[in-house]
Amino acid sequence: MALLYEAELKSLEPAMLLEALPATPDPFAVKLVKGVAGRRAQVDSLVAGTAVGWEIGRMPIVDRTILRLATYELLDQPGTPVAVVIDEAVELAKEYSTDASGAFVNGVLSHIARQLHP
Repeated sequence: MALLYEAELKSLEPAMLLEALPATPDPFAVKLVKGVAGRRAQVDSLVAGTAVGWEIGRMPIVDRTILRLATYELLDQPGTPVAVVIDEAVELAKEYSTDASGAFVNGVLSHIARQLHP
């Protein structure tokens, strides 16, 4: 999440951020960052279609980053249980964003999960 957040704040492509880091991040983190970047249009479409009344660009950056990461995991990480993806995202939102973010993230991701894994 931190790498995607930093890329967003700096208006950098995530791959450029990864290349500029002084130390190589964990391989799984690199896989997730590249995966989110590679499927960003599809991920953003799912989030925007679910977050009724919220444009992606108007969401808090932390919420948007968490939703993108978790949505990518729901799309491309079948080995990770849906409940784990949602729970981790909700906990990140509670810890790093607003008081209402945990419920918001939970609602959006639950809806996306039902679409992707009926």
